[in-house]
Amino acid sequence: MREKVLLICSECLSRNYVTTVNKDSSKKLELMKFCKKCNKQTLHKASK
Repeated sequence: MREKVLLICSECLSRNYVTTVNKDSSKKLELMKFCKKCNKQTLHKASK
């Protein structure tokens, strides 16, 4: 089973991306993504 999660920029806290992850995964997803508000590549963390 998969669930939708939001990816939040760690610098400006804007919610930029939506993705899906496995429900049984214990780790939080962390990716380097481009933030349109910061205009640079920053670390994005998963939230519900």
